[in-house]
Amino acid sequence: MRTAIYPGTFDPITNGHLDLVRRSLRLFDQVVVAVGTAREKDPMFTAEERVELIRGAVKDLSGVSVMSFEGLLVNTVRELGATAILRGLREVSDFEYEFQMALMNRRLAAEIETVFLMPCERYTYLNSTIVKEVFRLGGDVSGLVPPNVFDELARRRGENGNAR
Repeated sequence: MRTAIYPGTFDPITNGHLDLVRRSLRLFDQVVVAVGTAREKDPMFTAEERVELIRGAVKDLSGVSVMSFEGLLVNTVRELGATAILRGLREVSDFEYEFQMALMNRRLAAEIETVFLMPCERYTYLNSTIVKEVFRLGGDVSGLVPPNVFDELARRRGENGNAR
């Protein structure tokens, strides 16, 4: 079975992330969405909340599982018996960072490949940071995130009177 790990912060998961998950299932038998803890990024959602939101968003996709991880990604990839790391590239600046990470991961674990996918054109501008900023400023993020994530954001806005 060919397994790929799709690591990220996913705070929150967007429709661009889901686009990559769906398309990667054409290449791999199983895709594991691996949620990093990302303490340095001051996430809106805890790692546990992000895992649950992603599980809700992928519940109808066969071959997709979700977990959180800490530490070196290549160690998690090895523990799961995966052979590839899946990464999305939206723009040239993404490539520069991802290229460096792929080379370091290859140095640490030469048996693990990094596979880059470009998002669907309608998602090339989309990332979690933009979604959070638009949400925090009271903007409409429907259509940018899966319905269950939108519902959770709306619930939080309702509880707080504004976005946190």
